[in-house]
Amino acid sequence: MSKKKEILLGVTGSIAVYKACDIIRRLQDKGCSVRVVMTEGAQAFITPLTLASLSGREVFHRMFEERSQAWEKSHISLARDTDLFLIAPATANVIGKIANGLADDLLTCTAMATKAPMLIAPAMNEAMYQNKIVQENIRKLKKNGIQFIDPIKGRLACGAAGEGHLAEVEDIVKAVLRSLKR
Repeated sequence: MSKKKEILLGVTGSIAVYKACDIIRRLQDKGCSVRVVMTEGAQAFITPLTLASLSGREVFHRMFEERSQAWEKSHISLARDTDLFLIAPATANVIGKIANGLADDLLTCTAMATKAPMLIAPAMNEAMYQNKIVQENIRKLKKNGIQFIDPIKGRLACGAAGEGHLAEVEDIVKAVLRSLKR
């Protein structure tokens, strides 16, 4: 890539959130610049400081942040200043919100405002992933041009093995690079 591509990584409240650290590093190794926006649920698993340390940039996680230039990095500027919006891991909750136009936090507001290509990598329990409503939401988003990096069969947080395990980091990075080439 000749110009550094700006990736906005959306991180949600899944046990798989620790893999966001590896995603950041691998995208940087491929010449991408990564900014992170995270949900409150994600912060129950990992801190903004961890992701800021890895990305080398401020992590955005509050809708109404006190800043000297409050709108400098609002959901509108985050949405505008990105070449690709990757949400990994994506919970059923966030997928449902985006599919139905709900924007009640910084991540979902940014998703509603972006014109950049969007990639979503779901991670959840197999029962949740196979739920008819979740699958309907995924179909709805695909119909609207959002690409998915399908989860794989693997060990889930409950200890069982099944579909819903976050795709391999390498596959997520490859999907990002393919999308950027389009």
